[in-house]
Amino acid sequence: MQLDSAQLNAFSAVIDEGSFERAAAVLHITRSAVSQRIKLLEERVGQVLVRRATPCTATEAGQALYRHAREIALSEADALAAIGGGPRSTTRLAVGVNADSLATWFPAAMAQAGADPSITFDIHVEDQDHSANLLREGRVMAAVTADPQPVQGCQVLPLGTLRYRALASPAFMQRFFATGVTATTLARAPMLVFNRKDALQGRYVRRITRRTLTPPVHWLPEAHAFVKATEAGLGWGMAPDLMVDGHLRSGTLVELIPGKPVDVPLYWQYWRLNVQALARMTAAVQSQAHRSLATR
Repeated sequence: MQLDSAQLNAFSAVIDEGSFERAAAVLHITRSAVSQRIKLLEERVGQVLVRRATPCTATEAGQALYRHAREIALSEADALAAIGGGPRSTTRLAVGVNADSLATWFPAAMAQAGADPSITFDIHVEDQDHSANLLREGRVMAAVTADPQPVQGCQVLPLGTLRYRALASPAFMQRFFATGVTATTLARAPMLVFNRKDALQGRYVRRITRRTLTPPVHWLPEAHAFVKATEAGLGWGMAPDLMVDGHLRSGTLVELIPGKPVDVPLYWQYWRLNVQALARMTAAVQSQAHRSLATR
């Protein structure tokens, strides 16, 4: 099936920008023109491609078409640059990253790849246990993930291990764990959890107690605030070594049980495309991960 390039571009812009209005501004056409192109494309394929919401998102059928459209756009931009068809256009790399990587080692990889002014980033923050779903949905072209199984059409590279420790302030330890870290004390002590997808604390509790407990929970979805709240004594939580080495050395944070870390292996999954911007980002991610992450 031959699809109209203007319609594909309008569709991609709506998904990238999240609305018909912003897509129109990027494409320098009217909103009604964008709407008409999307309507014609949907009629052509016989399926609804865009969920008209805030923001606009691709339907299941639209996800496959979006990835196809992005692959075409990236490959065409690379080909034109290679044959001298004008200056290289800006390539937006949509990438899924877990919050703790984004708060520690990953920005250095972005800066390394972003030294090429033709590369810009569209970062999607997602838990490492779920970020591969962004690839399946076509919302990103690469992701830091805990899933070693390649998503269809993707390659996988091991990055290293993000090591987490169960931490609390000394005052919190004295208040809740003076008699030891047991199923009884863990069931009473307030626990900090990043969001509803964050399973690290629960994994740690089951490892220590062989039980599933339901302690009081504070939900705190911001990596640096998470560590600050732990230091302030709001609760105990899991944090990566890359964020808390200084706190451990100064004694403002201590381990619940010394020498019981939880290691999370990370992988880089990316579209199997011969595209310069994606290759540059992959090299940067490998380089910075090698410098920052533990090896098993």
